[in-house]
Amino acid sequence: MTEPLIRTLALARRYQMGKSAVDALRGVDLAVLPGEFVALVGPSGSGKSTLLHLIGGLVRPTGGEVWVGGLELGRSTDKQLVVYRRDTLGFIFQSFNLLPIKTAWENVAVPMMLAGVPTAQRKGRAMELLEQLGLGQRGDHRPSELSGGEQQRVAIARSLANRPRLILADEPTGNLDSRTGGEIMALLRRLVRDEGLTLLLVTHDMGVARYADRIVHLRDGVVQQIEVVAEPRGETLGALPRT
Repeated sequence: MTEPLIRTLALARRYQMGKSAVDALRGVDLAVLPGEFVALVGPSGSGKSTLLHLIGGLVRPTGGEVWVGGLELGRSTDKQLVVYRRDTLGFIFQSFNLLPIKTAWENVAVPMMLAGVPTAQRKGRAMELLEQLGLGQRGDHRPSELSGGEQQRVAIARSLANRPRLILADEPTGNLDSRTGGEIMALLRRLVRDEGLTLLLVTHDMGVARYADRIVHLRDGVVQQIEVVAEPRGETLGALPRT
């Protein structure tokens, strides 16, 4: 039986707001298998972004456990979490988070620079990824010269730079029109299928969520329902081009 890549056990996160305490997560049990695409959905305040941040090692739990690939994040040192985020994860954000003074390929290369990869190797890998994502001719363009969809493709390429096992995406279509958002989601679906990636995505849009294999519905910090998607959107699309 395949072991989960992600497992949370009675996972809880409490925030102190002045004299009041807010329970963002209250005892979440969840398992995600390698190569699975899971969407986290729910209204504002449901705990979906908190769950993503806990799995990303960006915040620590106040109760329970969160395991990723054999590492229990709550008991890990800060140094271990830095290595974990560098070597295991790729992040995709709603606002793209590209560096405006750097070109597309330089933005893609940032994680490799932090990992100590030599410059020539960084550029080769960055351009290979941009080519694979349909931006081979845009490598020397800065973010201001790219459309929103192109910027998000650069951000996706950056998330893949260090060959992560797990991609965490926080509302990746939130700043895009519906057509461009659909193209980005189809691209992510194909990456999961063709590259064997595990993808955990936060969204408020059920149309976006239906690209996933499973949808985890959260409300008030607890899992209300886990829905299996019989026919994920984008599943029948062809493979990504290879360079």
